[in-house]
Amino acid sequence: MEAITDDAPLELDEDTLRRRRGRERRGKPIGRYLMCVSVSGGVTQIAVMEGRQLIEHYLSRPADDVSEIHGNVYLSKVQNVLPGMEAAFVDIGTPKNAVLYRGDVQYSDADFDGKGRPRIEQVLRARQTITAQVTKNPIAHKGARLTQEVSLPGRFVVLVPNSSTFGISKRLPESERKRLRSILDRVKPKQHGIIVRTAAENITTEEVERDVRRLLTQWDEIEALAKRSQAPSLLYREPEMAFRFIREEFNKDFRGVVIDDADMYERVRTYVESVNPALVSRISYHDPETESLPLFERHHVHEQLRKALDRKVWLPSGGSLIIEHTEALTVIDVNTGKNVGRSSLEETVFRNNLEAAEEIARQLRLRDIGGIIVIDFVDMEVRANREAVATTLRDALGRDKTRTQVFDISELGIVEMTRKRIGEGLLESFSTACADCASSGRILDDELLAGSGRAGQR
Repeated sequence: MEAITDDAPLELDEDTLRRRRGRERRGKPIGRYLMCVSVSGGVTQIAVMEGRQLIEHYLSRPADDVSEIHGNVYLSKVQNVLPGMEAAFVDIGTPKNAVLYRGDVQYSDADFDGKGRPRIEQVLRARQTITAQVTKNPIAHKGARLTQEVSLPGRFVVLVPNSSTFGISKRLPESERKRLRSILDRVKPKQHGIIVRTAAENITTEEVERDVRRLLTQWDEIEALAKRSQAPSLLYREPEMAFRFIREEFNKDFRGVVIDDADMYERVRTYVESVNPALVSRISYHDPETESLPLFERHHVHEQLRKALDRKVWLPSGGSLIIEHTEALTVIDVNTGKNVGRSSLEETVFRNNLEAAEEIARQLRLRDIGGIIVIDFVDMEVRANREAVATTLRDALGRDKTRTQVFDISELGIVEMTRKRIGEGLLESFSTACADCASSGRILDDELLAGSGRAGQR
């Protein structure tokens, strides 16, 4: 049975289309971002540029049906429940079982007489069939992470089936939140939750209603498919990467989307025409047959990607960052390097750290580094300087849509932070583990080790 996909365009009436086009003609400010989509040999790459600088990169291969499953919904089977880990391993049909933690398990208070949160073994049992959604892709030796609280994203709203969730994006101004709240009071389904996205700013009631109706139809189809399927099976597949990105990110802040594949260009243009006609004029085709340079070469994407794969990053004033990955965390070391300053050591170090804070935020976003991150800034004696660097780092990370948590700079100049890990990261996308050194960067001298062993036996 074929899984439900979310690539169906949203149909709009002529009045809505005219209003959208009218807003475009009135000369809305053109955004500062550019999205470049390159397709080659079945591999799709998306580069997001701010000015001429690469700030985000995404890559999807044909084989990613197994590794890129974030957002997919599965009819799955519980394999075993581990009370000591407060988790269950679940078969979703992928090579590695997924994990479902106690906090992501759904249950009814009525079944447990309101006696507080039940233990996971009271809710789940081996060979039980459940519906679950992937919240984190499988990474290295770890399987995917699941939740039983399914959410279906639309262009303007997110439907949370069988939930009382109700929310509106905090990025919207209060007046707009109030307007959208009044719309939701009329269109929200009684048995389902709704979250309004930032993209809903200034949209009409009719557009919200259409988005909600489409998501309700999608959920009904998922439920119907689940009833006639056997676990494990895929019930709903997220659309391919380019469409996901446009659904989530493409708005008036983008000055354009340039695509070098004719088929992808037509499909994206049709999709944007249906969900946001005012932005259709910003979709353009880069014809590789007639253009003098390939798309990524024209915008210096590959050149910047190579630098982003280096362990050393130079700062404008001559300082540098050294980025090292370990099994448990990522360590970033800030150095003054060639930056000798002008007035005093404290001033030189302070200015160098300010530059480093901005660049670290960009590198984390570009390299998609997740998990625990430790930053070793150059030591600063003045407390106000340490606080200014921490504020600069937080402000720069505020432009990152991935959730982060940052702690204050310690007396030793150390910052501990976390960034939500969803995928493997840029380095893993463009590299494979070395078969000789197992990615350690060192090859052991087997002859010497063998010789010392024999000498020990004598």
